[in-house]
Amino acid sequence: MRGRTALAALTLLALGGCATGPSLENRGQVTAPPGDSRTLTVGSAGFTESDLLAQMYALLLNQAGHRTSLLTVANRELYEPALESGQIDVVPEYAATFADWLNAKTHGADAKAVGSPDLGATMRALRALAAPRGLTVLPPGRAVDQNAFAVTAAYARRHRLKTLSDLGASGLKVRLAAGDECVRRPYCAPGLRKVYGIDITGVDPKGVGTTQAKRAVQEGRDQMVLTTTTDATLDSFGLVLLADDKRLQNADHVVPVVNRARAGGPGVAKALGRLNDVLTTGDLAAMNRQVDSWRRLPADVARAYLKDKGLLK
Repeated sequence: MRGRTALAALTLLALGGCATGPSLENRGQVTAPPGDSRTLTVGSAGFTESDLLAQMYALLLNQAGHRTSLLTVANRELYEPALESGQIDVVPEYAATFADWLNAKTHGADAKAVGSPDLGATMRALRALAAPRGLTVLPPGRAVDQNAFAVTAAYARRHRLKTLSDLGASGLKVRLAAGDECVRRPYCAPGLRKVYGIDITGVDPKGVGTTQAKRAVQEGRDQMVLTTTTDATLDSFGLVLLADDKRLQNADHVVPVVNRARAGGPGVAKALGRLNDVLTTGDLAAMNRQVDSWRRLPADVARAYLKDKGLLK
């Protein structure tokens, strides 16, 4: 995967130079009628879930009459300009994360975040930022890959915990396994204290959802771990998620983002919209598990899922 990603990145740099969107001479692309090109390139960010989504997008687009190729570029700083220029036509993204990234690109690194737990507000901000760059953000699906917190199943049973509110009400002291940034990020330790009243006694800097972090909780050295809602390995560590019942986390729903001039037409939206109707957060987690734990190929897992849901002949 490293070689494949590096090759893709070099190709994009060679083709696009330092492009950051349509040039002044080509600004007409931004307001041009939405396109429905027969040949489309689907981008992936190079991690398991992005590969799975890209494979499903390609299969659905193929079935709708398009010819697709896949390109893996792990760096958003490279694939987003390629999306603007039409070197990549379609890419799976996450609403709040992409909104904040485009906002920082447009208004500077210190710009106030526009992603929030409110999906509607997040989507409005995202579309407003994407449109001037010649990008169309299609409707979000049901699947969400956002930050989440897990404890051992035994700990949850013993203290009758199902939600983060339950943990706050319990008065338990909690050492949290997470990344270094958790100390200051509003969605992490500060938010857990402020929104839920959880007594976070410290942050054990073991990373987000890493094996070391999960093992620390499994073995009782820490009580909770920061991970994601589509983490495929929680069961193997005896961990369960506590529900974010007060919506501390941002609305990182899966959204297809397309180059308007090449893939902004109704055909692409209709083809990819079929996936929105069925794909859930649990489905994504299950597919991640098949790739990461069972060592199945993303293309095979994606095809089997679409066939099982009646989306692929």
